[in-house]
Amino acid sequence: AAPRVLNVNVGVLGHIDSGKTALARALSTTGSTAAFDRAPQSRARGITLDLGFSCLRTALPPQLGPGPGELQFTLVDCPGHASLIRTIIGGAQIIDLMMLVIDVTKGMQTQSAECLVIGQIACQKMVVVLNKIDLLPEGKRQSAIEKMTKKMQKTLENTKFCGCPIVAVAAKPGGPEAPESENPLGVSELIEVLKSQAYLPSRDPLGHFLMAVDHCFSIKGQGTVMTGTILSGSVSLGDNVEIPALKVTKKVKSMQMFHTPVTYAMQGDRVGICVTQFDPKLLERGLICTPESLHTIHAAIISLKKIQYFRGALQTKAKFHITVGHETVMGRVMFFSPAPADFNEEIQENVFDFEKDYLYQEEYLSKDSNSSEENKENDQAEVQLPRQQWALLEFEKPVTCPKLCLVIGSKLDTDIHANTCRLAFHGALLQGMEDKNYTETFLPKLKVYKLKHKEGQVERVMDDYSVIGRSLFKKETNIQIFVGLKVQLSTGEDGIIDGGFGQSGKFKIRIPDGLKPDTKVLLTVASKKKSKAGKGDTTKEDESSKNDSAQPVTISLLFKRYVFDTQKKMIQS
Repeated sequence: AAPRVLNVNVGVLGHIDSGKTALARALSTTGSTAAFDRAPQSRARGITLDLGFSCLRTALPPQLGPGPGELQFTLVDCPGHASLIRTIIGGAQIIDLMMLVIDVTKGMQTQSAECLVIGQIACQKMVVVLNKIDLLPEGKRQSAIEKMTKKMQKTLENTKFCGCPIVAVAAKPGGPEAPESENPLGVSELIEVLKSQAYLPSRDPLGHFLMAVDHCFSIKGQGTVMTGTILSGSVSLGDNVEIPALKVTKKVKSMQMFHTPVTYAMQGDRVGICVTQFDPKLLERGLICTPESLHTIHAAIISLKKIQYFRGALQTKAKFHITVGHETVMGRVMFFSPAPADFNEEIQENVFDFEKDYLYQEEYLSKDSNSSEENKENDQAEVQLPRQQWALLEFEKPVTCPKLCLVIGSKLDTDIHANTCRLAFHGALLQGMEDKNYTETFLPKLKVYKLKHKEGQVERVMDDYSVIGRSLFKKETNIQIFVGLKVQLSTGEDGIIDGGFGQSGKFKIRIPDGLKPDTKVLLTVASKKKSKAGKGDTTKEDESSKNDSAQPVTISLLFKRYVFDTQKKMIQS
């Protein structure tokens, strides 16, 4: 039997020109399809444009189980160019272990920080590689490395990679032009560190087959080969696979893993799948899957968290670049939270409860955001933050993705050279909306409400059980729809809107328990002043009423309205 090969995907991420490709080349023993800047435009520009893959094989370390076997590191060389960040986000979803490459002469740079953020979202373990130590003068080399190591430890203190290994290397001493005879420094130590960090990623052959294809090419007399990494499930010879973007289904004719024919491959494996009668130009990169297992959606509900390094608030109605699965599209967001009584409820993973009520938010609530509606009155109190928040995403064009997948929102139009993190939030897709008319068919099921508060004034008393009010409605408002709603007077009485009064937006309020004697006195004083003012000079009256103790009696109307309710009903608890 062939020796067991365990595959671990290692992402090589970092700022542009930190030497990621050179490091992958120094590490790897078997080049795979896309490796080492083979693409002509990549070579011409001297930067990695696409995810490059290559691999490194070594004996299985003891912590990964007994017996003969090999550990294969698939090195995923992610582009470091800022405009290519969407490619990295696509790559991060298949990474088990991340190598963050830092140019030792420059330290953390903008994209190193963004890579760190992506790593925290998508990855469990990290190794930091300080590259280009050959550029440090030999006498001062050790102290410079120690200084940078301390600096990196400090940077990682508040992340989940606190205390991760930091290794110093020179992947290509003398730079790209140096002769090949120059041996890399520190690479064998790095391989030992990688082996010590390797773990058995939890792989699950069950579930739908889904593979991220990064290259597609034809081989004469064989057919078309799609190479990529299996994100979930497994695939066998003879299986049917669907290319959902093209709605085409093909049969698997043969498969290879690193130039070795295989009959079966599962989650985490890097594989080439050969099919016939398919034009490779149709699929440069994308997804293939078990037929019918992906859905194409126009909108989605996600649960989300803000990325702490993103400066600025996340506003409802704002547009973001949204990466869902492997596609990045523009989308608009609307944030909402649990109803205030449920702020401390347990977090619901991977499900969304349509039975519950949710509170609309103008922005994602965080420590630095403006307090929500309810906290305005008691702003000295601690701002309560919900344990979980959600957003409705509406995409500018439909997206094909798995039913549950990672979602990242970013502002990729921010200036590339600005020194800020452009990743804004990350979350999980909970519910996709496949119907193009989702605003009519689906959104009304989503019970997100806004709290509405209107204020008016009592104009005068009619009798002990009713008053006339004004300034609560505009003249053209149809008061009929408000009839029967409860209101409260600032003096404490409860009332019910009874109907309109006259043409100018005034209305009648019934007070079932009757007016209090004090309120009647207050209102008769106020109306006497008014009748006086009618004869005299109005401006003087305004000033005197400010100083006088007779405050107008206000009417307050509180109700909630569901954002997606087509009838715009007003609801009072």
